[in-house]
Amino acid sequence: MKKNILIILLTLAVVLTASPRYASAAERVDYIIRGGTVVTMDGAGTIIENGAVAVRRDRIVAVGRASDIDSKYNAGRVIDASYRVIMPGLINTHTHVPMGLFRGIADDLVLMEWLQKYIFPAEAQNVDEQFVRWGTRLGCLEMIEGGTTTYVDMYYFEDAIAEETARAGMRGVLGETLLDFPAPDNKTWDAGMQYVEKFTEKWKGHPLIVPAIAPHAPYTVSTDHLKQAHELSSRKNVPLVIHVAEDGAEVKTIQERYGASSVAYLERIGLLDNRVIAAHMVWPTAEDIQTLAARKVGVAHCPQSNMKLAAGAAPVPQMLKAGVAVGLGTDGAASNNDLNLWEEMDTAAKLHKFVSKDPTVLNAREALEMATIRGARAIHMEKEIGSLEPGKRADLIIVSVESPHQWPVYNVQSQLVYATKASDVETVMINGRLVMEGRRVITINADAVRQKAIEYRDRIRKSLAAK
Repeated sequence: MKKNILIILLTLAVVLTASPRYASAAERVDYIIRGGTVVTMDGAGTIIENGAVAVRRDRIVAVGRASDIDSKYNAGRVIDASYRVIMPGLINTHTHVPMGLFRGIADDLVLMEWLQKYIFPAEAQNVDEQFVRWGTRLGCLEMIEGGTTTYVDMYYFEDAIAEETARAGMRGVLGETLLDFPAPDNKTWDAGMQYVEKFTEKWKGHPLIVPAIAPHAPYTVSTDHLKQAHELSSRKNVPLVIHVAEDGAEVKTIQERYGASSVAYLERIGLLDNRVIAAHMVWPTAEDIQTLAARKVGVAHCPQSNMKLAAGAAPVPQMLKAGVAVGLGTDGAASNNDLNLWEEMDTAAKLHKFVSKDPTVLNAREALEMATIRGARAIHMEKEIGSLEPGKRADLIIVSVESPHQWPVYNVQSQLVYATKASDVETVMINGRLVMEGRRVITINADAVRQKAIEYRDRIRKSLAAK
């Protein structure tokens, strides 16, 4: 009798253990985003149909088929991404984000005339901390709506930009701009350096903000001051953001002043290293490209701004072939005139086909990489962002492919580069936090930003008319 009871109990234990109800509990996560096509942008170029991403706190826990994720994880919230694309957030490797308030102020001009006759005077009369705060809110609103989750900035009052960026829930590599002449926030070089010291100390280690130093360019900052900026970048271990070889006038000035190309000059003074993010890089020589690759300098390619200012077409295919990390940037909205990386992808792919007269140059996959994982490499953050892989930050977007301009889908990467629009982005998650859902940005008051943009337009018009 006792033997029979023991057998019954053992049998019952086996049955209960095998039952899903009594099986060991699934691992708990905060979100599962499931059902869509997952474009991971990982090293193998993995694309998963009917895939899913599991997120806990600020990190990606798992990426795989929806059925596999469902069986292993239990989520506080499940987001249905059926008939959509789940992909990494876009990375804007170069902008001047508050300059959205100067959008359209002066168009169809050469770079130096645009800067010296319009932008510098408008900045001198209008840029203060409140201008920067509202301009940052405007820029972050636009970028989030377009699926950009990380951006690199160069401007003034960068501490205020950092505060507004963090409040919006965006990720930013934010460089305080330094010049040899008075800037809106710091009137001397020494004051600017003191500002940067405090700025980097305040924000170093923040989950969203990477502080940086941003000497404007080799033609606006002296050799001694560039060396000071590099020393601070090395000592604080923070990025150094700078415009390099942006247009023909700069190249000529540096050649006349220092007897070298912009890149060769910066190499000679010891500025180039793996913390540098060099914006534009339109006119490097073949030797310069090898230097950039050897020094692991990241490059921000801004095709639409370069085209609009007739600065030239950067040798991006040659840089990519040499192993230079090249990402995409919009530049500021005063010279572009938007912060739309979908347009930059499309433009970059077509521009370099046109220039090279080769339709195979810079294909859709490469253009998409420049907006994601290559962009992450260009800003030296590829271990944290740029692809959907376990352990990386949970920066991802959900993109609709249900609009008529996207029908039908044969190749999802081509569709994303050549057909998708910023308005197709539906949901944005940054650092594991939803900042946009159903096309509504949760972290920024859009109505207040629009009203302030109109007020600043009227104020700036008056200031320019009075000069």
